[in-house]
Amino acid sequence: MECPLCSGCAVPFFNSKTMAYLQCTRCHGVFVHPDNLPSPAHEQTRYLEHNNDVADPGYQAFVTPLVQAVLGDCPPGSEGLDYGAGTGPVASHLLTDAGMSMTLYDPFFWAHPDVLNRTYDFIICCEVMEHFHRPREEFLRLRSLLRPGGTLYCMTDLYREELHFKSWYYKDDPTHVFFYHLDSLTWIREHLHFRSLNLNGRLVRLGTMDPQT
Repeated sequence: MECPLCSGCAVPFFNSKTMAYLQCTRCHGVFVHPDNLPSPAHEQTRYLEHNNDVADPGYQAFVTPLVQAVLGDCPPGSEGLDYGAGTGPVASHLLTDAGMSMTLYDPFFWAHPDVLNRTYDFIICCEVMEHFHRPREEFLRLRSLLRPGGTLYCMTDLYREELHFKSWYYKDDPTHVFFYHLDSLTWIREHLHFRSLNLNGRLVRLGTMDPQT
């Protein structure tokens, strides 16, 4: 089986009663077998179950690391894209309140493909990248939407060897289909034209090439 991120060779990793998982021998990402990927209808039903109230203090606290990173890196008025904004785009709400110009995109809830014909100073993907069925295509698209010097900010849980995958809570959401290893992120930086990679807990920063390069 070919890894949908790096095209490396993937081997069986773990089977539950309903799901089969494979691990790439190159980038060490773990992903759901293609036969077990959720349908778009199943995905949308699951996302509608999320309680993403933009006024919820707990939800606001959850996205605070991402929001603070953007505000620390980007001047007020910077143009950002919330890619995979979902039903309650709380991070965009907070960033707009702080003076950023935010555009929303989501294939289910903010399906306005015209916004993908522009470029942005920064992009946020808050709990989104683990949902990518075709992660290489998605990261290439995200890179193409960033202006020179821009940054992609993601939040996700990374897979690590010390995790007990069978009991790992993050795999229990059936719409979580690709779990990134540090080596997966390094591959993205090296092969999909990003300049820098920075990790801070669950926050992933991928920076673009410098303008002069």
